[in-house]
Amino acid sequence: MSTKSRQGPKQEERGLDIEGGHRGLWGFFAGLIVAVLIAYPLSASVAFATHPATQNLFGGRLESASQGGYQAFWWIIAIMCAALPFIVGFGIAKLSNRTVGILAGVVAVFLILVIVLGQLFAF
Repeated sequence: MSTKSRQGPKQEERGLDIEGGHRGLWGFFAGLIVAVLIAYPLSASVAFATHPATQNLFGGRLESASQGGYQAFWWIIAIMCAALPFIVGFGIAKLSNRTVGILAGVVAVFLILVIVLGQLFAF
């Protein structure tokens, strides 16, 4: 009798298998990357919202806004930045591949337009 017949079913060690159709792990990974990318803008927007003297740093419309309006603006920006990793992770986990590709293309075109228009009108 050989020792192979006494062994039970062989189990494979998989670790973090994110290639096998585990969209939830891909969503978590994408959300984590977005959280790292927006960490600095999030902290800056909270700092602008909580410190009233920062209103003088901005010229134009933000400088002439009321104190409450200025703080509300930065709190809304902070909440949107904080929600972004969760929205991206949920979208990657639940949407189809085609829909995620279309949304990525739309976001890329939007970012290119913002950069080009910002260069034309801001500088």
